Amino acid sequence: MKEMSRVVVVGLLILGLSGLDGVRAESIREQDVRDAIVKVYTVHNPPDYYNPWLMRGTQQSSGSGAIIDGRRILTNGHVVRDQTFIQVRRHGESRRHRARVLFVSHQADLAILTVDDPDFFEGVEPLAFGELPDTQEEVMVYGFPVGGDTMSMTKGVVSRVEHQSYIHSSVNMLAGQIDAAINPGNSGGPVIQDGRIVGVVMQSLRQAENIGYFVPVPIIEHFLTDIESGERDGIPGLGVVLQNLENPDMRRFYQMDEDKTGVLVIGIIPGSAAEGHIQEDDVLLTVAGHPVGDDGTVEFRSRERTSVSYFIQKRQLGDTIPVGVLRDGERISLDISLNYPMDKDWLIPLDAYDVLPTYYIYGGAVFVPLTMNLFKAWGPNWFNAAPKDWVAMLQHNVVTEERDEVVVLLKVLAADVNQGYHGESHWIIDRVDGHPVRNLEEMIELVERGAGEEFVVFESPAGRKMVLDREKAKKEHPDILRVYRVPQDRSDDLTAL
Repeated sequence: MKEMSRVVVVGLLILGLSGLDGVRAESIREQDVRDAIVKVYTVHNPPDYYNPWLMRGTQQSSGSGAIIDGRRILTNGHVVRDQTFIQVRRHGESRRHRARVLFVSHQADLAILTVDDPDFFEGVEPLAFGELPDTQEEVMVYGFPVGGDTMSMTKGVVSRVEHQSYIHSSVNMLAGQIDAAINPGNSGGPVIQDGRIVGVVMQSLRQAENIGYFVPVPIIEHFLTDIESGERDGIPGLGVVLQNLENPDMRRFYQMDEDKTGVLVIGIIPGSAAEGHIQEDDVLLTVAGHPVGDDGTVEFRSRERTSVSYFIQKRQLGDTIPVGVLRDGERISLDISLNYPMDKDWLIPLDAYDVLPTYYIYGGAVFVPLTMNLFKAWGPNWFNAAPKDWVAMLQHNVVTEERDEVVVLLKVLAADVNQGYHGESHWIIDRVDGHPVRNLEEMIELVERGAGEEFVVFESPAGRKMVLDREKAKKEHPDILRVYRVPQDRSDDLTAL
């Protein structure tokens, strides 16, 4: 009995030593990862889209990041949005270092920072990148969430990998879902598997518990490849509007055999990559050799599906992609050059950062393009709070031959010239002097080239009119700008007009 006990004890000691070696190796790997984690301190100064010549004032926030090769720090785009001052602090240190942005992709919610002080990167092993983790695999999230000042590590499981809406940009792209605790301050922190970066934490789902999302490594690698040239080109788009083909009668109408799957093309964006190649009423059958499902999805890994955009967004701007379409019952193969960035699709541009708003003032009337930034001036509940006719335009938010920008009368700066219109606001401007308005630049041209006419007439889609006397508007113009402390009658991007 004693001998058996001794064997057991010896066996336990051997197992224990082996286990300790594993724990020690794991601890070393974790320590190496910790050394590369940084806290990011940002001062933001976002513009005021309801008073587009003003800024909203400085705000402060913090996030996380990771040191990668090339003396660079990888973090989220939203961590450094509208930044005026950035500092970073390494894990375990007290000193903050001044940092600057090298590149940012607000669409992909990613940014690259650097620190000019060479001491900052001394002795740090940059983190490398791993592979996209499979579902049900464990990962670690590193960062500096609220609740303390030191670094936090949480473990989680990858539960989904599919297209999701990125809150920062409103763009649908590939994202990973994890059940690790993610809180404010975690943003920009790396998702680690086997000591390598497989994602960057970006957002959590407020309506649920322990559902967070990360930018997965394929999106990160696309961004890093894009900026190798020293410039960021962006993410390509095909420029088509699609409709699912799940109804059997609709499939028969478009001559779809039982062995075929695909989605119907119901619109082509003017100037897009698809223009001149794909036609309305084509059925998109394959993208990059991968069959498209009747629900608009593709299989990107065995038994895992996501949006058909996946294989397009994997390409770099300027790459060529093969697609297969069914046209009048005939299968056609096309090679399309992806020379068109997907952010040009939108009639109402999605969220923009690090840029100043566009505006134009005439006779005290303030005109601006309709953008998601302007919608969000109504707060988190903007969908219900913003003007209903504006929100309705989001139902078909793509540019057309007739209009590539929605111009709105934001408000009226009260003056004698605009008496009777002081309470008017939020009009969509459809016509000026009877001419359709394509965009704000064209509206300005219509207003200013008609200087020989006595009146200028602005008209809404509902037929409401604002008539201003040109001579009075010109005479009162300097006083209106002075009284309302507006530095100039148009934003810098319009000064050449």
